[in-house]
Amino acid sequence: MTGNLEDGERGAATGRFLEIACDESGSDGENLTGGNTDVFAHASVSLPVTAAAAAVREIRGRIRSPAEEYKATHLLREKHRAVLEWLLAPDGPVHGRARVHLMEKSFFVVDRAVGLLLGDPAAAVTLFRAGHRTFGEEGWRAFLEAANRLLRVRHDGDPVEAFYGTVDALRRDRPRSDAAEILEQLAATRPRAVSYRAEFLAGPPLIPVLDPLLPAIVRTAALWSGDGRPVRLVHDRQNMLTPDRVAWIEEAARRAGVGLAGLRLVVAREDARVQVADFLAGIARKIASDELNGRGDPALTALLRPYVDPASVWGDARSRALLADPVAG
Repeated sequence: MTGNLEDGERGAATGRFLEIACDESGSDGENLTGGNTDVFAHASVSLPVTAAAAAVREIRGRIRSPAEEYKATHLLREKHRAVLEWLLAPDGPVHGRARVHLMEKSFFVVDRAVGLLLGDPAAAVTLFRAGHRTFGEEGWRAFLEAANRLLRVRHDGDPVEAFYGTVDALRRDRPRSDAAEILEQLAATRPRAVSYRAEFLAGPPLIPVLDPLLPAIVRTAALWSGDGRPVRLVHDRQNMLTPDRVAWIEEAARRAGVGLAGLRLVVAREDARVQVADFLAGIARKIASDELNGRGDPALTALLRPYVDPASVWGDARSRALLADPVAG
């Protein structure tokens, strides 16, 4: 579904819906364990076009880079730390008017794999939190990669055999542990995995199990429609957002009781609100990734915290606690 900026502004101005601009950072498709990033971020802002344009002009004026298009990387450079802090600060241009939904990619893989095979969300959390400690860096990495290959639409070799071979090797290596007990349960699910892979013979699914963007968009609509007023999302154009998938997002929101009035796709550089969302997504992804990897910056984490969706997808308890906003949650 597409439209022009003027139509969106008129609809928002008349109170028919609240228009929210969105963008993402950290998308590696279905390659969640071997891509360039370990966090996916989906940011959304509720700003008038004029206010967003003023914020972008201010950022450009402060940074003074000759780049035609500014990205989050400009603000994340140490020499521009003051600009980054200004953007996120309580008296900055987006405070109270922006949110970001975060996903820890490796946990998302474990959650989807265990959900598909066992249907037990609690088991996914237990396995994720104990996996690295129980099986070591190499063993846990092997499990994550095997689970990722099992769930991907495109794959090499026999992903079912590779996954269960990895499961069997790990559970024999550490038989007396909470993680190994879950692997024992997974070892008995091969028929379900075979059935899952067989479904691809009819063609790739409309909604890939491992794609984080589509559920993030539905969650974003839910974040902003809580007061009963419908929202319309304005999103940067993505190859993933085909008309059929946009229809799926709208239907998924309807089934969840979310007041989504539609999803409009735009070119990011032509909508300052989407540019601001792009800044926030990239910034949030980097700050969250630093927290996950033990190199967090306490000042930046504190500035980001009010923006973080309390329903962000984390398996790491420490990062969840550091990034959770007690007021928003």
